[in-house]
Amino acid sequence: MAEVKYEAASRIYPGTEIAAVNELNLDIADGELLVLVGPSGSGKSTALRMLAGLEFVDKGSIYINGKDVTLSPPQDRDIAMVFQNYALYPQMSVASNMAFALKQQGIPKAERMERVKEAAKILDLEPYLDRKPKNLSGGQRQRVAMGRAIVREPQVFLMDEPLSNLDAKLRVQTRTELVDLQARLGVTTVYVTHDQVEAMTMGHRVAVLDHGVLQQVDTPRRLYSAPANLFVAGFIGSPAMNLIEVDRTGDELHFGSAAVPLPDDVRADLRASSSKRFVIGIRPEHLGQDQNGTACGVTVVEELGSDAFIHASMPHEGDEVTVVVRLDGETEIVRGDQLSIGIDGPVHIFDAESGARLGTPVT
Repeated sequence: MAEVKYEAASRIYPGTEIAAVNELNLDIADGELLVLVGPSGSGKSTALRMLAGLEFVDKGSIYINGKDVTLSPPQDRDIAMVFQNYALYPQMSVASNMAFALKQQGIPKAERMERVKEAAKILDLEPYLDRKPKNLSGGQRQRVAMGRAIVREPQVFLMDEPLSNLDAKLRVQTRTELVDLQARLGVTTVYVTHDQVEAMTMGHRVAVLDHGVLQQVDTPRRLYSAPANLFVAGFIGSPAMNLIEVDRTGDELHFGSAAVPLPDDVRADLRASSSKRFVIGIRPEHLGQDQNGTACGVTVVEELGSDAFIHASMPHEGDEVTVVVRLDGETEIVRGDQLSIGIDGPVHIFDAESGARLGTPVT
């Protein structure tokens, strides 16, 4: 069990002046499952490898349980890593794969096998201990990789996109099993993924990175309901938040033909700002049919059973923009229909140039 701390930690690869991870400050609590998420090139895997000791820390420090491990080799950090490709030894049985690291540490055979059996019971791998990895499904191989980490009884689990090789159905099932397993073991876990749905369903907290810079770290609910900036607003959510760039009209902003209702703190920031362009952000579920709204033409209808996502073309500032509206499933709306759409929920306002959120800062 351990706390993890990044203190202004940076990684700058040779031959470039741009940091892959730039002055990362992040505290991870004992027993927490924290997810690092971001698009390709955001620095999330580099940040994980810095913690593992597989990447050099050019500036700053990293601490595990209060101990500075910035210069410590991987074997001295008491961590266990689960990789995307499982990294199992094909010639070894499941039991031997799980026990391999313990054998390298000189743990007696009896203790090794006891730990393997305990981990196998937790992971429902008991019937497969004598099998080779080639005789296992993808989900079973991933559980073996997890078992190999569990038997080491580390202070910290590090997971680098461990579910990306699984098919969609198995990925959903396995991530549920991982969340349950982490809760039962109570081991501090840092999990990397590019899939924001995976991040939102797994993490106690989620840290969003872009180009090596931490954009926001918060609970999944807070990331969704109060994104700190334009990047987080556009990245978190499926389908994505509707983001519509607008010109200001005095201290008002317009969505289609209607003025946007603005809270007092947002209106105060708007009045104080010298910017001319802003971005209105509205979640699909916060748009709806409104007889006093803006007339839009339906272009695509996505029916998902319980929900339907209506893509509609809306006239806006002399142009056409596409908005997505989330409605109840089994809708009778079809392509070519005309809908009158209005705002039916919270609105997020951002400065178009800086990306900063207007209104009370997110805490």
